[in-house]
Amino acid sequence: MQYPLGEHEEEKITSRTGKKLSNITLDEVMKNHIAPDDIKISKEMLKAQGQVAKEAGNDPMEKNFARAAELVDVPDDVILKMYDKLRPNRSTKLELVKMAQELLEKYNAKNCARLVMEAAEVYEKRGILL
Repeated sequence: MQYPLGEHEEEKITSRTGKKLSNITLDEVMKNHIAPDDIKISKEMLKAQGQVAKEAGNDPMEKNFARAAELVDVPDDVILKMYDKLRPNRSTKLELVKMAQELLEKYNAKNCARLVMEAAEVYEKRGILL
């Protein structure tokens, strides 16, 4: 895919529900043909963005997109809970471990679970756990 995707790959860009970017218009919104989930990004598009980043030599950005792709299937309230728990002095190590287990076992979010576990280790070393 050629970056920027919105300019060069518009017909390949789909939302989480499969709607094409070209079909998501203000007119369609006004006709109530577009639901909130129709404007959420798909895993495939996040992975494509990651591939573009990797090809440009930006491996850390590719990893960010890989984690984002995993979070597509994670409910918003779980994501917000994770972000809250990842703030310094907001969680115990056990709470972070349980969060990582939930991400891994319930949502198959391996990279996100690994990030939470890494945070737990770093926070423990820095003394910023409850």
